Amino acid sequence: MKTVVIIGSGFAGLSAACFMAKAGWDVTVLEKHSTPGGRARQLKAQGFTFDMGPSWYWMPDVFERFFNCFGKKVSDYYQLDRLDPSYKIYWPEGCMDMPADYNALKKLFDNLEPGSGVMLDKFMKEAQFKYEVGINKLVHKPGLSITEFADLDLIKGVFKLDVFTSMKKHIGKHFKNKQLQQLLEFPVLFLGALPENTPALYSLMNYADVKSGTWYPRGGMYKIVEGIYQVAVELGVKFRFNHNVVKIDVEGNIAKRIFAEIAADNQQTITASFDADVVVGGADYHFIETKLLTLHNRSYTDNYWNKRIMAPSCLIYYVGLNKKLNNVLHHTLFFDVSFDVHGKEIYTVPQWPTKPLFYVSVTSVSDDSVAPAGCENLFFLIPVATGLHGDTEELRDKYFEDILQRYETRIGQPVKDAIIFRRSYSVSNFIDDYNAFKGNAYGLANTLMQTAVLKPACRSKKIKNLFYTGQLTVPGPGVPPSLISGEVVAKEIVKYF
Repeated sequence: MKTVVIIGSGFAGLSAACFMAKAGWDVTVLEKHSTPGGRARQLKAQGFTFDMGPSWYWMPDVFERFFNCFGKKVSDYYQLDRLDPSYKIYWPEGCMDMPADYNALKKLFDNLEPGSGVMLDKFMKEAQFKYEVGINKLVHKPGLSITEFADLDLIKGVFKLDVFTSMKKHIGKHFKNKQLQQLLEFPVLFLGALPENTPALYSLMNYADVKSGTWYPRGGMYKIVEGIYQVAVELGVKFRFNHNVVKIDVEGNIAKRIFAEIAADNQQTITASFDADVVVGGADYHFIETKLLTLHNRSYTDNYWNKRIMAPSCLIYYVGLNKKLNNVLHHTLFFDVSFDVHGKEIYTVPQWPTKPLFYVSVTSVSDDSVAPAGCENLFFLIPVATGLHGDTEELRDKYFEDILQRYETRIGQPVKDAIIFRRSYSVSNFIDDYNAFKGNAYGLANTLMQTAVLKPACRSKKIKNLFYTGQLTVPGPGVPPSLISGEVVAKEIVKYF
């Protein structure tokens, strides 16, 4: 039986493990932390349960398809609830609830811009085409050759896919109201580029938002990790937790073995080695290239990496309250300050934001299990540029005071005096915990020049049996793309070996 060692148990690593085991391989996953999940780990403290990373559940069809590949269903592992309203947005001049019902949303659009409800139909029809082609065809390509895209449907639909138009231009062509424009631009902020630099192909995210809906897995996003982990274990995948990979040993152009350090009880480390026919890097691509391989064995230079446009990092706060809040939603977006200024501070002139946009998730509104009785579980997130210095406690405190005050003002209730738990997480933590290049949270930006074959390749150019999966390679950032990334790389390995 052929053996594969997978480094990292984030969504992409877990997915690759499942597909490789299904194909009959002997699979071992080496994970630095004590639990699976990578950036989607869980934090438990004082009776509160926080999802540490991803908090939006979009594209339910991708999750369903994943489990179906193994003869399972999503409902075998967790219960989904559709959120309605999907989320709330605060603008400088007021707020808006995003209804789950499409007809109600059209009315909301018409109220803000007469005639825009009909325009939304047209916009969504185009977005649906992009979603169906994108999810069924584009994202399943390994991105190793331009010939992969010599597909009749893709060629015929290339102009309908709007690859060469920007999101900003595409949305502006349909809607003139500033709030509607920002509403439709918001999903691409987390794809890692300004709307003017993101291909309009990604209006497929608007289709995912509006038509497929915003969902919540009861128990939290970690339920997905637990479900996939269970599938992997049932398929015979072996997991080695607390194994920090420190080296990939290469002979000629073949990766022969992987070395990992394990913390022993006496505070010393033991080094373990694992032989493999194939190695899959599910950890940070840049880290594997620059820290686990010699210079001679790298596919990309330092200059190449430094020229990559990164998706944002984050400044996150996990907060527990000793009381319940009134009339708050599960997801709330604060666009109550300049969208353009903060966007430029992330992508154009990277710096700590002067007045940040932010996002709040109150999972305890939908789920009693994530907080003690009578308490509330809050997750605050500020998107920030990657590669920033000065990530200090003082800085984190300053931003928390700012966004907490704005939050209290908008919801009309005191929050600060009810805080009984608070922990922050930002650029330096992403580097320490995940070896994240420049402290990124979401991987590479989905710009036109970093799409498909223009992303770091899922197969090493120097080492015959080394492959990569996750948000720094195809298809890109986000939980659904990461699941697909694991499947794509597994199929490539089976094809070659």
